[in-house]
Amino acid sequence: MSPSGVILYGPPGSGKDTITAELSNLRPESALFQRLKAGPGRTAGYRLTTAEHIEELAQAGEVLYRNSRYDAEYAIDRSEVSAFVDSGRIPVLHMGQIAGARAVAAHPINWVRVLLWCPEDVTRQRCQGRGDKDVEARLKVWHETRQDLLDHTAEPWSLVIRTDQVSAAQAAQAIDDARSAGTPAEVRDIRGLVG
Repeated sequence: MSPSGVILYGPPGSGKDTITAELSNLRPESALFQRLKAGPGRTAGYRLTTAEHIEELAQAGEVLYRNSRYDAEYAIDRSEVSAFVDSGRIPVLHMGQIAGARAVAAHPINWVRVLLWCPEDVTRQRCQGRGDKDVEARLKVWHETRQDLLDHTAEPWSLVIRTDQVSAAQAAQAIDDARSAGTPAEVRDIRGLVG
């Protein structure tokens, strides 16, 4: 089977971390791809660096995607994705922007593009439940993600999963099955989903 990876796109609280943990339990070679991060906030799940280093990588053509959010800068570096795949691992990338999902999907492996969705009240409950100090900022991002989807209704997805309706283990199994089967990304009507 040719190398593959998973792109998990969704708003805060949609289950990206929980589903990634389940994917790793199901298939140990599946692992979170740790993006580069420069700035304040959460440190777990990132490779910490400086904004200058991200800029140097960008100038060298090494950045697949970069963005700013929560007063920090993030980047996905091409060579690290390649190293991940070359070592036999399956990268699981967490994305919050369609532009990022598109940019990463251009990297030449078979990507399973997964839209994870949950209603705003579920995001609120989950963010409060995990102790986020910036719940209002995360709810603002939920609305930005919803608008991003509405602005890109023709975006192709391999799977669309309502994480408030299935368990993380069920979601992970569906994602791994789609990855193993090489399920193509196709345009799905998500307007009713995100309303």
